[in-house]
Amino acid sequence: MVTSLEISEYDIEELETQLSETRRELFNLRFQLATGRLDNFSRLNHVRKDVARMMTELRAREIAEAEGLAEEDIPAHRAAARLRTEDAALGRTRTTASERRAAARADAEAAETGDEIDDELQLQEEQEDTDDDQALARAEGSDAEDEFDPGDETDDDEISDEAASESAASDKKKEA
Repeated sequence: MVTSLEISEYDIEELETQLSETRRELFNLRFQLATGRLDNFSRLNHVRKDVARMMTELRAREIAEAEGLAEEDIPAHRAAARLRTEDAALGRTRTTASERRAAARADAEAAETGDEIDDELQLQEEQEDTDDDQALARAEGSDAEDEFDPGDETDDDEISDEAASESAASDKKKEA
């Protein structure tokens, strides 16, 4: 969406070029509306208003030329020039409310995304630490298994004796 201030800064050739491009965009939007493909209906109104602003500016320049006024003497241009000088003196830029809201939303999303990224990084680091601890424990466990422990053999013998007696008992039951 083009503001009146921006339109007043165009020279006549640029303004006519912009007007033809905007009219072409309006045509395309109307065509999309007719075929049912238009997603953003408000864009149609914005473009129509842009065309009207450009046509108003062209007409104001025609009237000023007919009256013999210089471009700086056109009332809208004087107001725009006054606003530009005030803005420059105060060090501010012209932004619309919608632009400020969009910038605020973008900042909020960036802050949320940044927090989410920090949380994800922290979770990854914790997972890596846990994985490292588990790998270290496994490595220490495999070293312990390699060492000879006489108590392990007796436990294995007792387990194998119990298994043998159970299999013998099951064989006797089958015979009976």
